[in-house]
Amino acid sequence: MLPPDHPQRLILANEVHARPPEAVETPSRAAYVALLVERSERARELEHLSALCRQYSALPPLADATHFSVQLGSIRLKWERHGEFSSFTVLASGASRTPFAEPVTALLPPGWLAGLPGSTIVAAHAELIADEPLQAAGALQQAFGSHLVVGAEVGDRAALTYTDFRVHGDGFARFLIIDRSLTPRQAGRTLQRLFEIEAYRVLALLALPIAQRYSPRTLAIEQELSELTDRIAADGGDDETLLQALTRLAAEVESGIAASQFRFNACRAYHQLVLTRIAELREQRLAGIQTIEEFMARRLTPAVATCATVAQRLHDLSERVAQASALLSTRVDITRERQNQALLASMDRRAKQQLRLQQTVEGLSVAAIVYYVAGLVGYVAKAGKAGGLPVSPDLFVGLAIPVIAVFVIYALRRARHALHDD
Repeated sequence: MLPPDHPQRLILANEVHARPPEAVETPSRAAYVALLVERSERARELEHLSALCRQYSALPPLADATHFSVQLGSIRLKWERHGEFSSFTVLASGASRTPFAEPVTALLPPGWLAGLPGSTIVAAHAELIADEPLQAAGALQQAFGSHLVVGAEVGDRAALTYTDFRVHGDGFARFLIIDRSLTPRQAGRTLQRLFEIEAYRVLALLALPIAQRYSPRTLAIEQELSELTDRIAADGGDDETLLQALTRLAAEVESGIAASQFRFNACRAYHQLVLTRIAELREQRLAGIQTIEEFMARRLTPAVATCATVAQRLHDLSERVAQASALLSTRVDITRERQNQALLASMDRRAKQQLRLQQTVEGLSVAAIVYYVAGLVGYVAKAGKAGGLPVSPDLFVGLAIPVIAVFVIYALRRARHALHDD
């Protein structure tokens, strides 16, 4: 009943349903691991996951899958492949006797996590417990100790979330969720948002070391550019050397932009995702505790601003170097144009001198040719006189000279006009 489908219609329509959150019952334990995986290692990652599924007699993911969820005995494993990283979420019902003392990752086969390809960028444990005042208070102390805790009421006061955004001795960050009235789907969404906030926060900060590395060099280039601009304004000569120095600076700046552009752009995108996930939590302040939004505003936002500043400085430097190079190139071109004009004027003078010399030589050539032709005519007249003709050789030669001269001049002019036409 419809025209043929666009080849991407179903894929695009189903994109909004990709990577749905898992339903989580209270109490539950969860773990989240995000890995930076090279494209060359993605096939090995999929095979590693498929081997685990076969071990539990479960269907493995499809070869072109980008997300996958499967029940493996008492745990549920969720895998997602993103642009530059992959994430694994492990869920199991029931809480630890002591918060985070019995991580859900212990239920995976020994060494399976360590065998994943790639490098770990984020690892976090989460505990979802019921809202029992005595239990909740004790869990908070046992989970985070003396660390500064960040937390808030979330989901229209349906739950409390706490974290310290620290990597603990086991290599994992910790999130504690106290359930007041969460549905399983709400609990799953809250858990996923907290994990994604941590992942996107760290991924955004990958640009910070690059910004810190480029910042001193950017300052040095700015100073060198300022000095070169002053020398250009002073018009001290040696423009070719200045242009070479500007070309070197331009190459260095463009190299820095090419090497850092992707990371800085990713920083902005990940930071925006962090802000979006925080907004989705709908935080309500708890007395005496920073909200996640406040914590990120004080800690993450300045780092992102540093990256944005360095990126902008590099782009500004590129434009300033290009402007200085264009200005100096214009001046060099004007100087070269003047030199070319002087050279052309000199060539014109030489051409005129050569023309005069040619005309002089041409006049001498006419005389020489007339002389030789007159000599030949004289020989002819003498031969005629010797043969009995009534001819005076001297008179005959004298009368022939004007005729010969006119003919030679006419022939030379015809030849010169023919060359000019060609």
